[in-house]
Amino acid sequence: MAFVSEEEKTEDYLFKIVLVGDSAVGKSNLLARFARNEFYPNSKSTIGVEFQTQKLDINGKEVKAQIWDTAGQERFRAVTSAYYRGAVGALLVYDISRRQTFDSIGRWLNELQTHSDMNVVTILVGNKSDLRDAREVSTAEGKALAEAQGLFFMETSALDSSNVAAAFQTVVKEIYNILSRKVMMSLELKKQDAPLDGKTVVLQGDENQEPAIEAPKSGGCCSS
Repeated sequence: MAFVSEEEKTEDYLFKIVLVGDSAVGKSNLLARFARNEFYPNSKSTIGVEFQTQKLDINGKEVKAQIWDTAGQERFRAVTSAYYRGAVGALLVYDISRRQTFDSIGRWLNELQTHSDMNVVTILVGNKSDLRDAREVSTAEGKALAEAQGLFFMETSALDSSNVAAAFQTVVKEIYNILSRKVMMSLELKKQDAPLDGKTVVLQGDENQEPAIEAPKSGGCCSS
């Protein structure tokens, strides 16, 4: 689940995270706010794929998050389907003031699961929480969908910065926690005696298969 940077040894881990959702839900501004603390009120739709990197300290380890921003328009779907490869985290974004973008979440989630190489830590993000008077999707609806799909959930505002950093940090920390558990399991297995006949013990049917990601516990996954 982690890719160690060969060029920059200062980072302990490199995680690829993707932003997914309909066009104009604010994916690019979420990334701009998190990576550079910037906001563009008149930003244009993303063409193809762009990415930014951000370093975080998780339990004393330096983690480099490589965050990919994808175009939400249908004509770029052929481009974006390939960029899921290698992703270990995802922000699935909708606009709380446009129900249509919320209704599309199921399709985007299916695409993420279809094209990604492994189980991906995913947080459902209801963006533009500052548009209170224009809200079309309630916080309760977002939480209910997240719980039904086993996702984390948070409402954010790229405009006023609410929960933006927290959303990205939630994904990165969970990826790190899963990786740490895998390392501990590996160390425990190494302590066990080797088979007497010298044959390799196959722990999983598919050597590339990742263990299933634990769904957030009810009541503990959601913020608003």
